[in-house]
Amino acid sequence: MITLNIIYVFIALCISIGFASNSAAQQRFPTKPIRFILPNAPGGSNDVVARLIGEKLSASWGQPIIVDSRPGGNNIIAADALLKSTADGHTILLVTAAHVINPLLLPKHPYDAIKDFSPIATLVSTDYILVLNAALPANTLSEFIALAKAKPGQLNGAGSNTGGIQHLALELFNMLANVKLQHVPYKGGGPGMTDLIGGQIQFAFNNAITVTPHIKSGKIKAIAVGGEARLPILPLIPTFVESGMTGFNVKNWFGVVAPARTPNEIINKIANEIIKIQGMTDIKEKLAMQGVEPFINGPNAFTQFLKLEIEKYGRIVKAANIKIEY
Repeated sequence: MITLNIIYVFIALCISIGFASNSAAQQRFPTKPIRFILPNAPGGSNDVVARLIGEKLSASWGQPIIVDSRPGGNNIIAADALLKSTADGHTILLVTAAHVINPLLLPKHPYDAIKDFSPIATLVSTDYILVLNAALPANTLSEFIALAKAKPGQLNGAGSNTGGIQHLALELFNMLANVKLQHVPYKGGGPGMTDLIGGQIQFAFNNAITVTPHIKSGKIKAIAVGGEARLPILPLIPTFVESGMTGFNVKNWFGVVAPARTPNEIINKIANEIIKIQGMTDIKEKLAMQGVEPFINGPNAFTQFLKLEIEKYGRIVKAANIKIEY
């Protein structure tokens, strides 16, 4: 009996030491640089947001935040890099609405948008703007629709990737306006803007962070903004509703996820720090200057939000009969 009691005490001691060790490691987090993976090329909106948030995380934790762009493959390349990393919070991934849309469009998608990840927090949300090459002979939404009907299949629009939110916005526009615009996939918003300015493509649905500098410089022109109200940063651009089109309310969002099995204590620590950063006056001012706003959800709320997004975009994909083949 004495021997058994000694064994039980030894086991309990080992377990308690293990818990204490894990707890101490989580309290010390982060113990090395944070790798922040992005699914698009540098120069786009998620690059801007990641660096704004990353600078604050680095200042708070005293560790560098290394932005690692992994464009291509319908975000699969970036997601695969995350899922192959150690689930200790030192590697995180920026995701957008494409994170839930791609699995709806690609039956052979290699990961589950919910089960294979640990949602941490949402970052920002942004309405989409329809922008045109400056030389295109259309200055209003009605003129653009008329031009698209006169040239079916001849107007090409940039999207960050096939099956992404920009692609879905284009397909929704095709449905609502009864036109046939063509989607051209790029590896990020930056490269797409370069070709839009150069005239290789004619239009794009993109967010204010990416397009506002080019609108203000006159390199491209904006004709309508999604959402319920005009953007303070672009007060002269009417909404789609004001321009006569209802039903086009496409909003993108950015969030942060970690690999599944990342300890809850670490997930919560990262989430709490992000939410604190979102409340900082200078961050809110910088985001407002970019035409976006903080979008605050912690781990549980973010998980529920992802499930609702899957339901919403599932209905759009089905109604538009959108199919993508590898």
